[in-house]
Amino acid sequence: MNGAVIKIIPQSEFVRVWQTGANFYATLSLIADMCRLNALSAVKRAGSGHLGSSFSAMDIVTYLYWWEMNTIRKGFDNPNRDIYFSSKGHDVPGLYAALFSLGIISEELFLKLRRLGGLHGHPDINNLGIEANSGSLGMGISKGRGMAWAKEYLGLSGRVFVMTGDGEFQEGQNYEALQGAAQLMQDRLIVVMDHNKVQSDKLVKEIVDLGDLEAKFSSFGWYVERCNGHDFKALEKTFARIDKITQKPKIIIANTIKGKGVSFMEHPYALKENGIYKWHAGAPDDDSYKVAFKELFEKINTRLAKLFLDSITTKEVCDEKEPVNQKKVSGEYIADSYGKALVALAAERDDFVVLDADLAADCRLRDFEKQFPERFIECGIAEQDMVSMAGGLARQGILPIVNSFGAFLSSRANEQIYTNACERSKIIYVCHYAGLIPAGPGKSHQCLRDVSLFGALPDMTIIQPCNAWETRQALNYCVNFTANSSMLRLNIGPSPRVIELLAEYAFTKGIGAELTKGEDAILFAYGPVMLNEALAASEILAKKGFGLKVVNMPWLNSVDVEWLRAVLGPTKKIFVLEDHNIIGGLGDFLLNQFVTNKLLEGKTFRKFGITGLPACGRPDEVLKFHGLDGATFAKKSNNKEE
Repeated sequence: MNGAVIKIIPQSEFVRVWQTGANFYATLSLIADMCRLNALSAVKRAGSGHLGSSFSAMDIVTYLYWWEMNTIRKGFDNPNRDIYFSSKGHDVPGLYAALFSLGIISEELFLKLRRLGGLHGHPDINNLGIEANSGSLGMGISKGRGMAWAKEYLGLSGRVFVMTGDGEFQEGQNYEALQGAAQLMQDRLIVVMDHNKVQSDKLVKEIVDLGDLEAKFSSFGWYVERCNGHDFKALEKTFARIDKITQKPKIIIANTIKGKGVSFMEHPYALKENGIYKWHAGAPDDDSYKVAFKELFEKINTRLAKLFLDSITTKEVCDEKEPVNQKKVSGEYIADSYGKALVALAAERDDFVVLDADLAADCRLRDFEKQFPERFIECGIAEQDMVSMAGGLARQGILPIVNSFGAFLSSRANEQIYTNACERSKIIYVCHYAGLIPAGPGKSHQCLRDVSLFGALPDMTIIQPCNAWETRQALNYCVNFTANSSMLRLNIGPSPRVIELLAEYAFTKGIGAELTKGEDAILFAYGPVMLNEALAASEILAKKGFGLKVVNMPWLNSVDVEWLRAVLGPTKKIFVLEDHNIIGGLGDFLLNQFVTNKLLEGKTFRKFGITGLPACGRPDEVLKFHGLDGATFAKKSNNKEE
């Protein structure tokens, strides 16, 4: 799959380095860099992950697990253990590397980062050593408060350490937790801020400046220390001091460098080219991996030589190949067409503004930000604030277009969205990262509840386009052709294939598009991921003489009943393929229409969607795991008993 030879440092080498009895601080620093190398290789092998913040937090995580905390000595099943978890969550490759170095997780599991049955892309308690699920920001201090309170109530010993990001402090729940912990004088609770000063791709101060952190935290009643998060002697002294503080929760502001350990990934160097940090998420390309590996490897061996220790031994690990039958994806990104459509519409209308929650690159808003900076509002990591601000804008006659990942926007800010709906203000909500795929980041990011949450709101139209053309039409409809609020649901990854629509197809509310002909069964689906699987099933079944009519239905809570009656025709079997939880999606909406309008007489109906919690892994294996891939659906739809 690539030209890079991927290597890791075996766990036995960590034991060797630790047991040499060399200088304590130098040994910890060595172990931290060895963990960085392994995290680099794990992310490279996975094909995605977060290196920048894993590297900035790595020295702190190493110090806590290898020295400060009693967790490894007591064991993860001991209720009196110290507890550590990361609230920001995307730094978990570094945590996995530390747990691997200590022998807590196996090499086999470590190398299954972001794979089915392996390590999740964000922390998940199904993996040994993970104390709390995270990845949706701003919740960690509150959860740590609960753990600390429980220890006190149950008469248990042990402290609770919570790692946070700095940009994460734009989320309002943190401040609720700060004042609540101070009120209860929770001195077992220790928060460490990984203050690397860079958010997803820009400086924190350019998004929403945090101001005087010491004064801010002190005013909430916390004991505050600031230290160098890469200096083990400073970490030792700082933790020793705060351990003596009683009747106050404690926070350490650890000054760190994003990408620490690899020169071209380090801030501020990594921002020199265009002011954008490129190493927050994603796997390095082959050349970047080789250079980063070489730099870390040589640095480790140079320091080992100074300690009169043998060079480190590495182990080559096979790169996981794509399945032989795995088709290459198209070059189409629906998000790209959305970003371009925003710019085009802005040239025609000056009465709308675009709001973002520190996801401008992922949501393809950079071009709009550059061309219309006066109409771009960066709200930072604060969806509730962003949505209520949009409500205020709308009350003053401005049309807000609100952007974030759907998993966060639809659920975290749902009450604020509902309040706006009660005011009958027109607002366009854009839920990016919709659906099951990509599944590597795990369940915190997979957006599978949004249709049901938005569907319960009054006068809300929900649309999920299937290709670039339909995306432009959908945004145009939301901006120019409806007086009500809308929710656009957009996939973030490349379309598996470009969904071809007939030239005569007109984007009309409540009417979908037939993609294939067939009278044995009809399948309604939406979005490029599930339509690709639907078309794959149709192609498989066509070879067996079974005609499956595939219908693209971008309107997830609107339908023209007469069109629906006509498109069903004499077909006896009706299926819906959801890119959503099986409850509350298109299937439930259509079922209500079928029953209300007596369209099910003599027909059967079945919906397919995600049940239970979504799996983490590669797209093909996750779709198959949930029975939503084309081959599995083809078998089920042609089953005489279905």
